[in-house]
Amino acid sequence: PASAQVSVVPQPARFRYTLDNDVLTTEQRQFYEDNGYLLIKKLISDEDIERFRKEFVRICRKEVKIPGAMIMKNESLRSQYGQSEKVVNKVQDFQEDEELFRYCTLPELLKYVECFTGPNIMAMHTMLINKLPDTDKQTFLHPMHQDLHYFPFRPADLIVCSWTAMERADQDNGCLVVRPGTHREPLKPHDYPKWEGKTNKLFHGLLDEDEKSPRVPLVMEKGDTVFFHPLLIHGSGINKTSGFRKSISCHFASSECYYIDVKNTTQEHLEKELVEMVYEKYNATSVELK
Repeated sequence: PASAQVSVVPQPARFRYTLDNDVLTTEQRQFYEDNGYLLIKKLISDEDIERFRKEFVRICRKEVKIPGAMIMKNESLRSQYGQSEKVVNKVQDFQEDEELFRYCTLPELLKYVECFTGPNIMAMHTMLINKLPDTDKQTFLHPMHQDLHYFPFRPADLIVCSWTAMERADQDNGCLVVRPGTHREPLKPHDYPKWEGKTNKLFHGLLDEDEKSPRVPLVMEKGDTVFFHPLLIHGSGINKTSGFRKSISCHFASSECYYIDVKNTTQEHLEKELVEMVYEKYNATSVELK
């Protein structure tokens, strides 16, 4: 359980996506209700971010090995840069790394998470993203998508992502881009975008994304943290700078959530793809998305 006090005076029932406590103001709750995301400035300290950055560099150098983590690399850069952060674009499922998992246990973070999930919180999916410079091929462009596509548990309203900028994120280095209010829409079909040679493994996107729909770039400074609903349509652009754009994130869910069978849903083909990957990697004989 986290630390927020439950308020004695219940808020009117107009709030569907946030829970009553003394952390969020009425204005903040209304903003999340309307838009599906909420940005909190300077939530994570520079000291913590520096510790996460150092651990990431150690992982890239193979000084640390994390059981069960997926280290995603741009193999074409390996010959040029060897084992370094110039090659690794993502560390996924870092929960067995004590130093990085500290992010998911920070009281200042959980205080806000509890506003969306309630007091019994589980960390379900973790990522440290290192968006590499990418001016020509657009390899690391992440198409517009809904995170719920990757999760075989519900209800969606008791799931929230926290995403913290580890340095300034803006349109030059590929900040997050959101479509406000789309958290009220259902989960839509996703698949690989029809881009020639520009698809990253499991970087699925919406099949019928409206390119003209209004999008808001989330310009964030180091330590700023955005909380967003798993149905919110979002993505990120390419990093047009020579530096890296690092962020650390975790999807949290209430322990009252339950698993679903994704057979005969829009998520079924994702399960098939993951199962094939797991068979190949672990020689597993029987596995499903949950």
